[in-house]
Amino acid sequence: MTDPGGERSALERAIVDSIPFSILATDASGRIRIANPAAAALVGREQCELVGRSLVEIDAAERQRYPDGSPVLAHAGGDEAEWTYRRTDGSTVPVYEAIVPLAPEAGVAGGFLVVAFDITHRLEDRRRFEHVATHDSLTNLPNRSLLVRHLDQAVERAEHSSLELVLVLLDLDHFKRVNDSLGHHIGDELLIVVAERLLAWTRTDDLVARLGGDEFVIVFEDLGNGADLDRRLEELLAAVLAPVVVHGYELAVTGSVGAARFPADGRDPGTLLKHVDIALYQAKAAGRNAIRWFEPPMLVENNDRLALSAALRQALDQDELSLVYQPQVDLGTGEVVGVEALARWASPSLGAVPPDRFIPVAEDGGMIAELGAWVLTTACTALAEVQEQLGRPLRLAVNVSPRQMRGRAWLEEIAAAIETAGIEPSQLEVEITEGLLIEDHGDVVAMLQSLRSLGVSIAVDDFGRGYSSLAYLTRFPIDRIKIDRSFVREIDTAENAAIVDAIIVMAHALGMTVVAEGVETAEQEQYLRRRGCDEVQGYRYSPGVPAGSLGMVARALSPQ
Repeated sequence: MTDPGGERSALERAIVDSIPFSILATDASGRIRIANPAAAALVGREQCELVGRSLVEIDAAERQRYPDGSPVLAHAGGDEAEWTYRRTDGSTVPVYEAIVPLAPEAGVAGGFLVVAFDITHRLEDRRRFEHVATHDSLTNLPNRSLLVRHLDQAVERAEHSSLELVLVLLDLDHFKRVNDSLGHHIGDELLIVVAERLLAWTRTDDLVARLGGDEFVIVFEDLGNGADLDRRLEELLAAVLAPVVVHGYELAVTGSVGAARFPADGRDPGTLLKHVDIALYQAKAAGRNAIRWFEPPMLVENNDRLALSAALRQALDQDELSLVYQPQVDLGTGEVVGVEALARWASPSLGAVPPDRFIPVAEDGGMIAELGAWVLTTACTALAEVQEQLGRPLRLAVNVSPRQMRGRAWLEEIAAAIETAGIEPSQLEVEITEGLLIEDHGDVVAMLQSLRSLGVSIAVDDFGRGYSSLAYLTRFPIDRIKIDRSFVREIDTAENAAIVDAIIVMAHALGMTVVAEGVETAEQEQYLRRRGCDEVQGYRYSPGVPAGSLGMVARALSPQ
């Protein structure tokens, strides 16, 4: 005759022994009565070694204790918690532990059932996830979320000390051109090098983070009030942005820096980040490759810029902008041979907003592509109508922002505008700035050559204000040079007259024609004619006029 109780006990024991989780049964004081093989393997002991020991002997974390020294099993009653056990070799193992009270049964005192399993891999996965969530995948630097968390703690530390906290925002100048011309893999390598140099240059306790794109943040803590921060930032630019060779390309990169202090420029991370960004904008507006500390008046300018940006976006949506056209006159024949399209904005709330105010706002606010496309389409259509009235062709000059010259979409817009208006590609002239050529990394040459392949001509606007280098003029497919109005205005001085003479001679030697801007007097016109200048434009002939008046102005200016 079999013993049902004995069979059941053997079966239960077999089940417990086969379960891969650690199972410990303890008495009411936490002393181990039963341990399965998985428990013994988990802590590196024999089963017999575990029996009779207190649960706290395998703990790597400290449990609370009752006055008699027995452990308070804090998460008893079905609660579960992450815990840590200690192996016999001194190493620790993280576990997920559940403790269930056992009621007294058949004369056996109550106690606890402790079930646990190794969560090492889970914690590693969690750490990896947290690292991915708080670090930049390219440079492995902290990202914005970790930066803000660090700043919260740094501000709290600074509040309890007399030391200064400084936040620095570094932006690489014209980084997008590296990506566009050499490829994103080159740009990524450059960012990695900059990140490594920042880490090498800063102190161990300083935080270096990447906000995204080509923006890096440095948090300087424990700086004495007498620290020479301007000198340190100049050293930063020199050390971090020294020329670097990436895949055979030597890249000479410059950077713009904005900086803010705690508590003078903000007492919380959000305010500090906002103010350092405003300071960075001022550094860029100053011509880039500059350092600017936040100053309160910048807030007023920033708010004005934001208000102007919002108003401009509304103006684009509600057709508040218009175009005027300034004639360009051939000095040899006296005829109007072309016009330059100029954008104008008459705001119902702000009044007349000059282009030198709203064009930079359009560029910074991401509206320049939309504005440029509208100018191009509107001007080409207007040119076709004016030509029909005059009975002869004209050339149309359109200013282009460097930010428009990105990718093939812009070229497609030009081709579509020409086709829709029904004008010849040779009648369209794109005016680019001299600075665009100076800062070229290779992409501008390709873009200008693509323009040339469409049949569109190319002019350099405001020539003479930049480097005016003969070397770069020979590298680019340029048809026309426009002498900056500042030289024409002071043409009666020997220095400016010499510059004008040199530009005309240089351009003609390279097979280019010359247009002088800002001509206002007969004396200026006569001087330019004697020197062989090809074309002129300015108030001596006409201001910018609406398309409807252009035909009449052109007839009036033409010789009888």
